[in-house]
Amino acid sequence: MSARARKLSYELLGCARHGHVLVGTDAAAVRPQDHLVVREYAGLRWYRCLRCDAWLPRTAPASPARPFPPERDEISLPLRGRALRDRYVLRLIAVDRAVHFVVLAVLATAVFAFAADKPMLQQGFMRVLAGLQAGVGGPANTASGGVEGELTRLFAISIRSLVLTGAALICYAVLEGVEAVGLWQGRRWAEYLTFVATVLLVPLEVYEIGHRPTALKGLTLAINLAIAVYLVIAKRLFGVRGGQRAQRELRRADSGWAALEHATPHASADYSR
Repeated sequence: MSARARKLSYELLGCARHGHVLVGTDAAAVRPQDHLVVREYAGLRWYRCLRCDAWLPRTAPASPARPFPPERDEISLPLRGRALRDRYVLRLIAVDRAVHFVVLAVLATAVFAFAADKPMLQQGFMRVLAGLQAGVGGPANTASGGVEGELTRLFAISIRSLVLTGAALICYAVLEGVEAVGLWQGRRWAEYLTFVATVLLVPLEVYEIGHRPTALKGLTLAINLAIAVYLVIAKRLFGVRGGQRAQRELRRADSGWAALEHATPHASADYSR
């Protein structure tokens, strides 16, 4: 695959999902200064997609709504290049945070429900446990482990501790939800919030891996470290690699009119053929 094709992959993905971005399709006539966005040739109008640079043929509108295509200051250019790539990466992180939000919200709901019905559930558990003990001819040693032991320790947790745990889960879920919404919308503050929240959890994740290592914990740590590094390097947080000013300049270079002019083929002198 050519370098040009790789560069356009995100643009083509965007057009495949949302359609091409064409302007001037409702204009009565095309002027030479409109050659960046629309041209006429052999009785057809060729409209340029402002996202992926594809030129698409259309017939002139039967009932035009305006005399000419819009001026540059009337056109909102879509994201292209690295800015579009970053948008997709941020939205992928947002999906990850949204999944965390749902899981934490469900866990918090379960904890609060358990705290509300703990006395009744504990009575039912003790009756079941007594029946099992009678069935095997003697008392069971719940302190030694197994399902009975784990449930016994669970019921030993105070309601206050359960409520505090549920509240902590709710707060963490809200944090993840805010991150998801902000990242999906491409907000700068959400990038900082996600970085700080991710880095603060890394020591806890390292501690958990050191005491009870599992493949899932290792994968989670690797993903969070990758997210933190990406946000600092690619999104230039905390002034790294020029900070937000350099980020804005790159966005103008990739998604501004200069980028479209650079990618525009030589225009014919005759636009009316």
